[in-house]
Amino acid sequence: MKKQFFKIHRPFFSALWLAFAALTAPAAFAQSYELVIKGAHVIDPANSLNAVMDVAVGQGKIAKVAPVINDSASQVVVADGLYLTPGFIDPHTHVFVGPLPGLFANGVNSVSPDDFTFRSGVTTVVDAGTSGWRSFPLFKKQVIDQSKTRILAFLNIAGGGMTGAGHEQNLADMNVDSAVAVIRQYPGIIAGVKIGHYNGKEWTPFENALKAAGLVGKPLFVECHLPEYSLEDQLSKMRPGDMITHTFENIKERMPIVDANGRVHPFVLEARERGILFDLGHGGAGFWFDQAMPAVKQGFYPNSFGTDLHRFSMNSAMKDMANVMSKFMAMGLSLEQVVKIATWNAAKAIGHPELGNLKEGNPADIVLFRLRKGAFGFMDSAGSSIGGARKLEVELTVRQGKVVWDLNGIAARKKGF
Repeated sequence: MKKQFFKIHRPFFSALWLAFAALTAPAAFAQSYELVIKGAHVIDPANSLNAVMDVAVGQGKIAKVAPVINDSASQVVVADGLYLTPGFIDPHTHVFVGPLPGLFANGVNSVSPDDFTFRSGVTTVVDAGTSGWRSFPLFKKQVIDQSKTRILAFLNIAGGGMTGAGHEQNLADMNVDSAVAVIRQYPGIIAGVKIGHYNGKEWTPFENALKAAGLVGKPLFVECHLPEYSLEDQLSKMRPGDMITHTFENIKERMPIVDANGRVHPFVLEARERGILFDLGHGGAGFWFDQAMPAVKQGFYPNSFGTDLHRFSMNSAMKDMANVMSKFMAMGLSLEQVVKIATWNAAKAIGHPELGNLKEGNPADIVLFRLRKGAFGFMDSAGSSIGGARKLEVELTVRQGKVVWDLNGIAARKKGF
């Protein structure tokens, strides 16, 4: 009898089921995101995106990038007229801040990263050898583990790091095995090995740093305050993927990259062809227009925008990452070029391809900025300035899906008075 009933009324039950499925399908398959940013002009060089799009974030990761996302979200940011890119990466900073006066390592000459990164769109920094194999555990405990900014590190071949000129001259403290052991203990945080600030004639510090980097398969980071080593000799010893910083420095202790006739030295161009990466390393004294402007005109510009952020540089010509990017636009680079340098180029250089791009599943590190138009000025380390008509102004920074900087409250709940 029961079978007979369902057989007779099968068309009715089939229609009822189809109607129920139609009503419940949207609820069953609709996505619900933590954050959706709508209507921004997305520039993501790694994924060849350069158009107005929506970006969705879920569980701290990029969930979707599409022309239109209509799914529900806990938070929606309307970003019409703004640019959206991956979070900027600064591969040359000094953030081992601590109580020691007059020092960078565990000292007051370094800066607390969260105080300065997010407001300029930076979500990842690499500390450039402020700590060495002996002091890195303290740096990690005291700064890296306490910060919202993602902090990686180039490990100084000198065990104590940047603890003063005398210490960084101690060859006995530049131990390859000790450096390698620490890097292998923290492979996801330590991006490579640094050599810098050595004033002697021995090549031992350079060679030890290079050997340690080779043993762990990571790049060497060369800071060019090495007066007894010629720039050409340093570049000749470096391998593809190794980085040299203070690219546009013009001081008596080292040969600049541009010769007296305004041409980039052939050995510099050859090094770039071999795969040596040139980092900006702006700092307080590392950037000169008489080097940068002729180099840029010849198509030679930095692979990454290391700001050399520290207590002194942020209050001088460098200021911050957004200012550095604007400065290079004033020298002729396009917006797309400076975004690529500040994101995808830097991510590849430090061996973290999950950063610097908006691929689904990657950490949701995002910056929204406005491109202001007007009359702006940009300085170098020699006290010279140039004018520019465009300037980046960071509106919103997102770190792993959380809003960490909101200049004008565009992500805040709107309240009328």
